[in-house]
Amino acid sequence: MTEKAFQECYPEELSHCYGCGINNTRGYQLKSYWEGAHSVARFLPQSYHTAIPGFVYGGLIASLIDCHGTGTASGAAYRAEGREPGSEPTLRFVTGSLQVDFLAPTPMGMELRLVGDAVEIKPRKVVVEIELFAGETLCARGRVIAVRMPESMAPA
Repeated sequence: MTEKAFQECYPEELSHCYGCGINNTRGYQLKSYWEGAHSVARFLPQSYHTAIPGFVYGGLIASLIDCHGTGTASGAAYRAEGREPGSEPTLRFVTGSLQVDFLAPTPMGMELRLVGDAVEIKPRKVVVEIELFAGETLCARGRVIAVRMPESMAPA
């Protein structure tokens, strides 16, 4: 892929998220891209991301859905405005609500694929529905209500 991930377009001072921040070397480094009308991210869990031997920890799944959701919200908001990601003013989103339904045990040793759809786009809020797959198995479904980052969260 030649296009930048949504998260790579965040301003330097807003790129510290544990899940997707390019400045957080200990984080997941999740990267989300457009594949047609859907957003897609991929992640390979490590042995320490375990819940029960052989299965992925549900908290990891929730945080991947969360970060893919806020990243997708940013990408969708820029797309809706006909703007290049990262252009000013910055469209950075944070989680207003996160809902995750676990549908099947998620096995270790497989790349996870997250597929997102922005189902509602408003100036200050984007709703994203996400499915998480291990291979062809749908393991979790999530819904993120992402809100424009309040000015009070911006670094001084």
